[in-house]
Amino acid sequence: MRKGVLKVTVCCLMGCILLANPFMTVDVYSLSGALPVAGSASVLNGSRDGNTANKNTKGTSSSGNSKTTSLSQTKKKVLVSAGASSAVSEAKKEEVSIAKKEDKKEDENQNKDREIEEKKTGLPAAGEQKVIGTENDSEVEQEEQLEQVQEEAAEEVEEPIEEAQEEDVGGLVIAQVSNYVNVRGSASEEGEVVGKLYNHSAGELVKKEGDWYQITSGDVTGYVKAEFVVTGEAAVELAKEVGNRIAVVNTTTLKVRQSPDTEASVLGLVPEGDVLTVSEEQEGWVKVSIEEGEGYVSTDYVHVSTEFVRAESKEAEEVRLAKEEEERQKALEAAEQAERERREREEEQRQEEENTVSENIADGIEESHVVQAPVAEPPKKEEAPSAQMVTGSGMGANVANFATQFVGNPYVYGGSSLTNGTDCSGFTMSVYRNFGISLPHSSGGQRAVGYDVGGLANAQPGDLVCYSGHVGLYIGNGQIVHASTPSSGIKISNAAYKPVVCVRRIF
Repeated sequence: MRKGVLKVTVCCLMGCILLANPFMTVDVYSLSGALPVAGSASVLNGSRDGNTANKNTKGTSSSGNSKTTSLSQTKKKVLVSAGASSAVSEAKKEEVSIAKKEDKKEDENQNKDREIEEKKTGLPAAGEQKVIGTENDSEVEQEEQLEQVQEEAAEEVEEPIEEAQEEDVGGLVIAQVSNYVNVRGSASEEGEVVGKLYNHSAGELVKKEGDWYQITSGDVTGYVKAEFVVTGEAAVELAKEVGNRIAVVNTTTLKVRQSPDTEASVLGLVPEGDVLTVSEEQEGWVKVSIEEGEGYVSTDYVHVSTEFVRAESKEAEEVRLAKEEEERQKALEAAEQAERERREREEEQRQEEENTVSENIADGIEESHVVQAPVAEPPKKEEAPSAQMVTGSGMGANVANFATQFVGNPYVYGGSSLTNGTDCSGFTMSVYRNFGISLPHSSGGQRAVGYDVGGLANAQPGDLVCYSGHVGLYIGNGQIVHASTPSSGIKISNAAYKPVVCVRRIF
């Protein structure tokens, strides 16, 4: 009877406890032998809500002892449904809670140590096994590992990119010859000549075959003897000297300032299309040369690039020479026609003057008997400075002689009047217009007319001498006539007073 009553009492107590706290998770070492009342216990391995309970894990309690199944070698948690009495003290619950928190913190520290060791070695920690509590924990760790692998792969890719850029720089090839080197169709002196690579012309190195380099430059691809070109770092250094860094104006009128500041005073003006030589670069500004001196322009209004001479194929050379000859003949014909018209005008003017003199003589005879009061002589006009005569023959000399008669006339930006005011390109344009030749009103545009003569040493009277943002007319003896600045007007200067970009011949 007592056993029956005892069973009923125990069952009631168990029911109350289960209603109040049906599941209580504790560590085995915390409860070992701590149950005050003997009873039966059912041990399951799983999570607190019981969703991942393991069906194969069971245990019983005998004389206050519990059998458990381990989740891992380092951490053992059990779910205990105990038929304990309501006499378990609050102190014991607090002790269990503290132990649980300490255990969790210890596990976190161990996991951190383990991760640090794995990152150093790339292998799982010796004698250790990662504890994965839930499926979510596993996914997080997998994502972290994937990110680490991606970062390492990205770091490994960076080095080949840098090497490829260095190879591109090293692929530059520049000719170093007195005039030009032949580009051949094969790596042999017997190979067909397919083009010419002029001195300081640039190209790209494709490959090396013995004593020959295969290159590509302009519209030419072929082979040059290695001894006539430089490559690698030597070519890079030479490019700094022979490459022409230019800024092409892409706005209607560009202000050149004395310092790199939009509030700085204006040194001069340059029109759209002008080509300026760059001597210095800094953020947002480039230092350029104009007739008034060196100043700064904003990179917002210019296109900056490096200008190299490129190879020319045999076919392209033939086309160019034929076109230049055609243009030269047209210029000569136009100049001859203009000369005939000028002579006709002079003859007409001479006839008109003779007729006027004859009429005045006739009128004087008829009125000779009339006594006239003496008339005061008009004041003499100040004579213009005598024009410098250019020696030599040919149409170029005629152009130069015509141009020098306007020395002393004013400079006007954007103007083209030889008497009332003109700028540099307007001056050369108007001079050549008198000979039936049309030139663009731009110093940059006049770089492309006619044909190149190979520098100032080969210049003849009538040639256009081009500078950074400026142009003049060669008159011989190392001199030019040009519309210089508002303060100096049209004047004669030494042709080498500043670096010459090119010399172009019309006739």
